Amino acid sequence: MTILEELEWRGLYADCTDRDALARRLVAGPTTLYCGFDPTADSLHVGNLVPLFALRRFQLAGHHPIALAGGATGMVGDPSGKSDERNLQTPEQVAHNIAAIRTQLTKFLDFSAAANPARLVNNADWTAPLTFLDFLRDVGKHITVNSMIAKDSVRSRMADRGAGISFTEFSYMLLQGYDFYHLRQALNCELQVGATDQWGNITVGTEVVQVDAAGFE
Repeated sequence: MTILEELEWRGLYADCTDRDALARRLVAGPTTLYCGFDPTADSLHVGNLVPLFALRRFQLAGHHPIALAGGATGMVGDPSGKSDERNLQTPEQVAHNIAAIRTQLTKFLDFSAAANPARLVNNADWTAPLTFLDFLRDVGKHITVNSMIAKDSVRSRMADRGAGISFTEFSYMLLQGYDFYHLRQALNCELQVGATDQWGNITVGTEVVQVDAAGFE
């Protein structure tokens, strides 16, 4: 049984941009993959279990998992699955939550495995040095507003004339897309996994990595 077949059997598989290509890649050899966890509280929640189990299954199958702590995205707030704006957290709150989540992740992922240890990264490390203008020119330039509005997380909020969506949360998917691009360049990460409400954000990541690297200076 392949890893994809196992995930399907366990009910942990829902969507993929190209299932056949992914199946061939996973059979060819170990693959590096990641999943992001925003530190919205000082504990992971039950919704994090599905992607955590997926990362664990991939690690047991010999692949290389990366757990991403959203030190940057956690400061913004993901609109996915939310009908209202999140309360913004202070940098101190985010740092505290990341420290707590790091301890919990060790209960699911093996960070000391000899062949394929899990890695923990923080997207604030590569996002903080970017200026606002750099991000707009190098990332925002390549993603159309049309495609962003078409995402379920945005469309559902825009349909609510009372709440709507702020530019802050609207831009969240660009940050997540840039995470995938950065990990592809820095750690040869080829796959992103997440809960079903993350599908729109995940596909933005695939759009960003297809941009010519020359576009990111």
